Amino acid sequence: MIPTLEDIRDAARAIEGAVMRTPFLPAPKLSQLTGAEVSVKYENLQVTNAFKERGALVKLLSLTEDERRRGVIAMSAGNHAQAVAYHAARLGIPATIVMPRPTPFVKVKATRGYGARVVLAGEMLTEAQAEAERLASEEGLVWVHPYDDPHVIRGQGTIALEMLADDPTLEVLVIPVGGGGLIAGMAIAAKALKPGIEIIGVETALYPGLWGALKGKPVTFGGPTLAEGIAVKNIGKLTETIARQVVDDILLVEEPAIERAVNAFLTQQKTMAEGAGAAGLAALLSEPERFRGRKVGLVLCGGNIDPRLLSSIMVRELARDGRIIAIRIAAPDRPGVLGDISSIIGELDGNILGVSHHRLFLDVPAKGTTLDVTLETHDAEHGERITKALEAHGYRIRHLDVAEAMV
Repeated sequence: MIPTLEDIRDAARAIEGAVMRTPFLPAPKLSQLTGAEVSVKYENLQVTNAFKERGALVKLLSLTEDERRRGVIAMSAGNHAQAVAYHAARLGIPATIVMPRPTPFVKVKATRGYGARVVLAGEMLTEAQAEAERLASEEGLVWVHPYDDPHVIRGQGTIALEMLADDPTLEVLVIPVGGGGLIAGMAIAAKALKPGIEIIGVETALYPGLWGALKGKPVTFGGPTLAEGIAVKNIGKLTETIARQVVDDILLVEEPAIERAVNAFLTQQKTMAEGAGAAGLAALLSEPERFRGRKVGLVLCGGNIDPRLLSSIMVRELARDGRIIAIRIAAPDRPGVLGDISSIIGELDGNILGVSHHRLFLDVPAKGTTLDVTLETHDAEHGERITKALEAHGYRIRHLDVAEAMV
């Protein structure tokens, strides 16, 4: 049941023309940021904005006429759902998709937009899978597993074929891991083509399934993660078997690193990455010494992120860099104070984003007030110069949490 290099090459021929051969390009800005020689495979440019189209289409093309007539069912947090829905509609196959209730609305809407019947069930992928299995049995639907299927695995492996065709000198592939289908297929192809290449998987620290399995360590799962696309408790049996043979290591990344990676793709590469799609870059940011100076291929495996969430990440990263600060200024309640404060900030080239007055706080004198000011700065040092200048003019300053101040 384990696909071979030739199986993956067959898959590449089967999907040619129906799935984009995405660009694989050097990323000098990310190389400067991480210290590695980074190139990025832009799977976020697929029609459904994620790599899942490859495996889904290979699986659908393998169905018999009777199976196509009965229809298919899939379980997914979003990207596999959209891939199955899109290609099933292209092939005239009825599709039912079961998604966890917390799935971002942008993914639910897109899946329905491709013509699939969407069922929301459970809080996690495991609960959604149980409902999908029930419906498959009850309605006679054909199961299209998101990762633990040889056809899906060989479809995902086509990414490695393309990456190594474009750059045979790659030394390391860094691959996000959820259930393991992507890394299993890519590792089979990459190791067959270049046995010395290193295959590194990346999981969110909140869902370290493959890490625990390969290292033989007990793990716990749970918690809200930006990388919901790889928040998988149950890795595949087939994918685990393959990983034991061809994956060199699994790294775990924390949420702040994933946020930073999402922001870096947007600000440095001008491209959108969801949390799971940015996990590989998060690993390079978290462990730069491991990859320094090496030729690294990253898979930006998905770009389906809620715009509101992306906006929040950008603001949070600006705050971490000290480029947005929020301060509470204690001042006398008299005319001209706001103008004086604004002038001090403006003379130092600060940009005020928001101001709010508070006169009823109990720690404020009866004839006093506080001003909460959110401002944009060049960097943390620039912000410190502004606050010191305000203090030099007699104002008492307390730093606030930017997210709280901008609510």
